[in-house]
Amino acid sequence: MVTSRWTAAPARSASLRRRGEVLERAILEAALDQLSTVGWNGLTMEGVAAGAQTGKAAVYRRWPSKEDLVADALQASLPRMESVPDRGSVREDLLDLCRQSRDAMFSRPGNALRAVIHECDPQQVERFHGLIIGAVVEPMTRAVREIVTRGIERGEVRADAANGYVYDAIPAMMMYRTKMCTSEWNDRDLEELIDHLMLPLLRPDAG
Repeated sequence: MVTSRWTAAPARSASLRRRGEVLERAILEAALDQLSTVGWNGLTMEGVAAGAQTGKAAVYRRWPSKEDLVADALQASLPRMESVPDRGSVREDLLDLCRQSRDAMFSRPGNALRAVIHECDPQQVERFHGLIIGAVVEPMTRAVREIVTRGIERGEVRADAANGYVYDAIPAMMMYRTKMCTSEWNDRDLEELIDHLMLPLLRPDAG
C-alpha cells in the first residue's frame, strides 16, 4: 500500500507539468473528444481543459475562442489523401476514392467536422470555410480531376467531361447528402453514386 501511494504521485505531477507541444496535443485531442461525444453545442473550453487534465487558463492562452481551438484541432487531425487510386478503370478508381472519403468522413476527426457542419450557425461555419475547402473539398476534386484525365487518355471518358462541374459532383453530393439526409454512405450508396451519376456524365456515348 505504501509503495503504490508513493509511485502514483509522481505520475500525476508529471501530467500537470506538461508544457509546449505535449500539452497542446493533449488539448487538441480533448477538443476532438468533446466534439465527437457532445458535439459543437456541448463543447466548452472548461470541458476541454478537464479532458486534457490542465487548467482553463492554459487553453485560453493558446486559443482565445472555441472556434480557434476547434479549427486547429481539425486542421491537425483530418486525414490526408496520400495517393489517388489507380486500379485501371474509372469506375474502380472513383469507387475507391469515395470509400476513402467515406472512411475519413466517419473517422473521429471526420465525426468532429460533421458536428461543426451540422450544428454551427452560418456565421460560425464561415470561420471553418477555408478549412473545409482546403482539407476536404479541394483534395477530392483534384483526385477526381486526375482520375478523369487518366480515363480520357484510356478512352474511357469523353474529352469534354474534363470540367469543374464534373470534378465537383462527388464531393458536393457526398457533403449534401451527409448534411441534409444524414446518409452514412454504405458501399451500395457509393456504387449507385458512381453508376447512376458519374459514369453517365463521363462515358463517351453520353449526350
